[in-house]
Amino acid sequence: MQPGIRRGLLTRDAMGLTATEAFVLISVATILLTRAYLELTGYPQIGGGTLHIAHALWGGALMMIALVLGWMTLGRGPRILGVVLGGVGFGLFLDEVGKFVTKDNDYFYGPSAEIMYILVVAILLGARVIRDVKPLSARECLASAALLAADGVARGLSDHHREIGLRLVDEAENGGADQADADRVRALLLGAEGASDRLYRLQRWAPTLIPGFFRSPRWIPIVGWLLVISAVAGVLFGTLGIALGGYLYEHEDVRLELDGPTPASVILLIAATLTAALAVPAMIGRRRHPQAVWPMRWLRNAALVSTFLNALVDFATEGFGALSGMAIGLFTLAVLTYQLDIAASREVSEGASTEPRHHPRGTPGARQTPHAAMP
Repeated sequence: MQPGIRRGLLTRDAMGLTATEAFVLISVATILLTRAYLELTGYPQIGGGTLHIAHALWGGALMMIALVLGWMTLGRGPRILGVVLGGVGFGLFLDEVGKFVTKDNDYFYGPSAEIMYILVVAILLGARVIRDVKPLSARECLASAALLAADGVARGLSDHHREIGLRLVDEAENGGADQADADRVRALLLGAEGASDRLYRLQRWAPTLIPGFFRSPRWIPIVGWLLVISAVAGVLFGTLGIALGGYLYEHEDVRLELDGPTPASVILLIAATLTAALAVPAMIGRRRHPQAVWPMRWLRNAALVSTFLNALVDFATEGFGALSGMAIGLFTLAVLTYQLDIAASREVSEGASTEPRHHPRGTPGARQTPHAAMP
């Protein structure tokens, strides 16, 4: 190890973001399933007499088990189990947030949906900022590869994770990591026994279940121009409403109401402005350069901004009734993310076909750090 290297406060795991996003997704699914189950069963009491065992306690127990599991075990399998148990536990705990912020322990407290939403978005944004605020350093790449190597020593490595580890080692070398350390980690990765790749194969197989109709690239201009139209309309009507201090027009069956300068209307105007600033150039760029990847990235970012900022207002005003609008936004995101993955894979394949087949260690063309992988 090279002496005198300045180390930051945190050492980031190359695969930590994927684990965090899976944790949040499982938490949200748990909240929705719990609410649906309680509604269907009439909110049963778990316990007897004066006792009621709140499901927040079960959530705390699962989070505790996830923590102990992470402290006591090695290997990718226990880590995935910890993410699942922790996600379910956090979802059960967060579902009862209304009881924790009201004097009368009101489970049905209206703003509880918005509180849950803000917490979930804060976790996702925080994880994204920590991961993407700057590229992984050579030390972080090598440490992440060493973590995979430790998994290989403990339980073996699948071909997929072995390849991720080797890419990380190459990236560490490109960044100036100590050659002897890199060679040792590479030797551990190459020497690890093989392991099942079932989970990765499941990841690859799951998208094939989506009907071909929804995987068609024809959806890109549809959702793209709908984003543009809705965003531009939001900017025009939002600006007009704030400028007029609110406006109401009624005539027979026609009703047009524009909100004045309220917190909700300001947030919606900001969301529409940011969405338009991303979506309009993206659609123009895609028309001029159909094979380029950057318009798809901008379009996906526009959908992210639109979905999550609009949902912030919707959850505050409608509670769980905002789920229908959120579902439309998530569908748009899913379509664009799928098409972006295809475009990015095509770009990587075309780039690889123009490069030399073999790269000496330490050259920039050797490999690229994976941005996402299963934990």
